[in-house]
Amino acid sequence: MVAQWTCDEVIRKLKTLGDPRVAEGMARFGIHVPNVWGVSASHLRRFAKEIGKDHRLAAQLWRTGVHDARILAALIDDPAQVTRRQMERWAKDFDSWAVCDAACGCLFDKTPYAWEQAAEWTARKQEYAKRAGFVLMASLAVHDKKAPDGRFEKFLPLIAKHATDERNFVKKAVNWALRQIGKRNARLNALAIRTAEDIRRIDSKAARWIASDALRELTGARVQARLAR
Repeated sequence: MVAQWTCDEVIRKLKTLGDPRVAEGMARFGIHVPNVWGVSASHLRRFAKEIGKDHRLAAQLWRTGVHDARILAALIDDPAQVTRRQMERWAKDFDSWAVCDAACGCLFDKTPYAWEQAAEWTARKQEYAKRAGFVLMASLAVHDKKAPDGRFEKFLPLIAKHATDERNFVKKAVNWALRQIGKRNARLNALAIRTAEDIRRIDSKAARWIASDALRELTGARVQARLAR
């Protein structure tokens, strides 16, 4: 049986795992948050396995506002116990791409609300909440192996619609979603390529970057060879 951890114990352990040099270096990757201790991703993953799934502890860690604790919360929370209300609360708190991606790619994409929230969040004004919609799309494309193509087809018009958002962390997520959908199978690849070609014709710097980067991968020899197999 996995030992029960308290929030205070976890916070003390995270502080010992933190590295000030890592924390300082996070700014180079676009993470500008006040409460960050520089715990590496590998340490967080190992610690999460040691703790096990704990929905209550995850909520407590999230409320600390500490960057590292929030990523750990996403790793240990139980998707079966996550509510739509919780997803909305957390999305409002997103203050970096790292926390956003951890919550969406390690937790939210495994909930029954993931598909609806992915579409809904694309309309949000806040940069990281909007990013969350497209990160969810990308995560579902990778993790939901049984989802029918039709569910991903419905995302493509949203990807095209929001391809003009010039904000760095939004446009990168739009691009990510388009690429991951286009790598699922040959049919979705063709549809994603067509969407990228449509996006490329939009008079927008962000749209041109999204399209050219996606087309480079989706039409590339490596992806095409894998899909052919």
